[in-house]
Amino acid sequence: MTEPPPLEDELGPLRVNPEVAKRFAIRSDSIVPTVGREGTEIERLLYRGRSMAVFTSGGDSQGMNSAVRSVVRMGLYLGCKVYFIYEGYQGMVDGGDNIREADWNTVSDIIQRGGTIIGSARCKDFREREGRLKACANLLDKEITNLVCIGGDGSLTGANTFRAEWPSLVAELLSRGQITKEKAHNCGNIQIAGLVGSIDNDFCGTDMTIGTDTALQRIIEAIDAVNATAQSHQRAFVVEVMGRHCGYLALVAALASEADFCFIPEWPPPTNWQEILCQKLHHTRSTGTRLNIIVVAEGAIDREGKAISADMVREVIKKTLHYDTRTTVLGHVQRGGMPSAFDRLLGCRMGAEAVLALMEMTPESEPCVVSIDGNQMVRVPLMECVARTQAVQKAMDSKDWELAVKLRGRSFQRNLDTYRLLTKLHTPKEKDNLSGGKSFNFAVMNVGAPAGGMNAAVRSFVRMGLYHHCNIFGVHNSFDGLAEGQLKKMEWGDVSNWVMHGGSFLGTQKQLPLKNLAKINEVLKKFNIHALLIIGGFEAYNSVLELSRNRTKYESLRIPMCVIPCTISNNLPGTSLSLGSDTAVNEICHMIDKIKQSATGTKRRVFIIETMGGYCGYLATISALASGADNAYIFEEKFTVDDIKEDVTVITSKMRKGVQRYLIVRCEKASKNYTTEFVQQLFAEEGNGEFSTRVNILGHAQQGGNPTPFDRNMGTKLAARALEYLITQAKEFVNVETGEVKATERDTATLLGLRGRRVVFTPVEELAQETDFEHRLPLDQWWLKLRPLLRILAKHNSTYYTEALEVSEVDGETD
Repeated sequence: MTEPPPLEDELGPLRVNPEVAKRFAIRSDSIVPTVGREGTEIERLLYRGRSMAVFTSGGDSQGMNSAVRSVVRMGLYLGCKVYFIYEGYQGMVDGGDNIREADWNTVSDIIQRGGTIIGSARCKDFREREGRLKACANLLDKEITNLVCIGGDGSLTGANTFRAEWPSLVAELLSRGQITKEKAHNCGNIQIAGLVGSIDNDFCGTDMTIGTDTALQRIIEAIDAVNATAQSHQRAFVVEVMGRHCGYLALVAALASEADFCFIPEWPPPTNWQEILCQKLHHTRSTGTRLNIIVVAEGAIDREGKAISADMVREVIKKTLHYDTRTTVLGHVQRGGMPSAFDRLLGCRMGAEAVLALMEMTPESEPCVVSIDGNQMVRVPLMECVARTQAVQKAMDSKDWELAVKLRGRSFQRNLDTYRLLTKLHTPKEKDNLSGGKSFNFAVMNVGAPAGGMNAAVRSFVRMGLYHHCNIFGVHNSFDGLAEGQLKKMEWGDVSNWVMHGGSFLGTQKQLPLKNLAKINEVLKKFNIHALLIIGGFEAYNSVLELSRNRTKYESLRIPMCVIPCTISNNLPGTSLSLGSDTAVNEICHMIDKIKQSATGTKRRVFIIETMGGYCGYLATISALASGADNAYIFEEKFTVDDIKEDVTVITSKMRKGVQRYLIVRCEKASKNYTTEFVQQLFAEEGNGEFSTRVNILGHAQQGGNPTPFDRNMGTKLAARALEYLITQAKEFVNVETGEVKATERDTATLLGLRGRRVVFTPVEELAQETDFEHRLPLDQWWLKLRPLLRILAKHNSTYYTEALEVSEVDGETD
């Protein structure tokens, strides 16, 4: 395949700073100053006697039910009286049966349902003071002075207005004689905690809003489907997605589907976009591609502010290029269906932290929004987030596109920059080239079991490398292939349509390099490799560690090396999330949903579900939490026969009160002796006929399926980051002219992962001190702190520890 010819991309000129990679510091600790109570112990019934309510407002989004369930059950755990407010602000204004007390069973079996069980509605009445006065009176009737609002920026702004007016509303009701002095005194203030539920991901202050991930999955499922028919008939498809004011869905969908063109409102194309679009599509067809995908946000505009619709794009293509072009408008399909595992988990975590935030507030406290920053729950000032969100629209209205993108935050910027680079049809001039005019030879390989996102990461690394004048060699069949010289120089078109597929096109094996070190050294020397990227699981991490430790013996190993963690088990140190784990958890949740559905109408049945993961209980714990399971047995948290018998007691008690099924998820190596079969037999023995028991071993289905948008996007961005970093190190440690390589420092053999709120490179030698090599586990695993939440939401006795940090200000710079 030939090098793509010069042609500017649709998003305008890109200025690349040659020193851009220097900001990716080793073990960066540049976190926004925070204060908070992360890790504080919260005991059961700590806030006994308080009242609170939860409502959903504005457009619905998948995952709202998970958040509602978590709010209710965490509130009950803390001893609160919890109310539902049905139909959003309209229900608050109308009162009566719209405000009802919730109990434990009210939120049973809703975590996997889309929409919101308590309804949502637009409300004109609440925009007027008289409407807010009625709402105040209705809340005072139930003595509700704590509200969890789940909605978008408009809903949260309304909640803040309500809070600010509350004292005057109470005073007016008192003057009218509608409430007593005692009630006015006891309920003089109201506290607000917000959760952002919106598929658009248009709220500044959080990386992801509830519903966004599921909406992306719906979009990608649709695009993957039309890919097949487009390929068959050599068609172009124009796919319109939601996003009137925010292009996040369109942008990330374009990244995750290898779309040829993307129209978003924050970064419009020039007014001659028709010409640019047609040139680009013509070029891709000339290289042998049989299809084109164009993604259009419903609010797309050009640089003059003129609307760009999917129909307009279709007509331009048909008229100019005469391609068979079809339009697909996804519409409200994006809001529907079962929520993804990510959104279920996000709802669980955010809901629990919102209740704690409310309980800890004082009359002087400002309203907060519970958000996610990287993988860290944070509490951020509500109105500061709202102001920044509104500032984006103001910047767009004034056509200050650079400011609009900047205000969206670093994650949005990174998505945009990565998309622009991966879809460019030219390579940069020497002054803009990260390699500084040098032609480096980089190799990329997969090691370990296959996992979703591997192919996306390879594609990104290859194209980013070619863009920066590097020669990229794909290594086939892991270290056996490397030892045998199975390296292929990759071209731009070699990785087309890789993103959507699971598995590994390069081939991957679970092996270490030790037996072939001499051969590997010779092959690296023969191909003059200057840096190595390994994408894989524990074997990949261990391999880089071993290669770096043998640098004194083998000269060709003195090159920069990097690992991108990619394993469904999520058992690597140096990262809280590995590529592939999101795809696996989604597959597990889909299967558990079907298992739960199969029990409909069945009387008193217990399901024991075995997941993969080796000794790591991540899959078992996270899938149990995201599917509403009752318990998870894992290796990291030892359990005994007495613990299993206690579960039998809980099961029996629940079923006597009307519960018809019980779910236990067990990690495959949770215990050598307490096997899945043993647990089933013990349940059957101790249950005394109160229930029947079934076992489901999910097996390798957990490794299958197309990668989720999360894993596709994460793999794409991590590989782009790794490429930039390896170029920076190669410029320092590799002499292209003489072939001398001298990368021997610890920070030249690293693992790139998400740690807390930042993506950082950590030396593998440093990570070795944080690793249990016998059981292939990190010594510290963040997700273990979610296990008390799992048990609390399943009505077990447990002690919760606060997860969220309180952020003093919103910087908009999350990666």
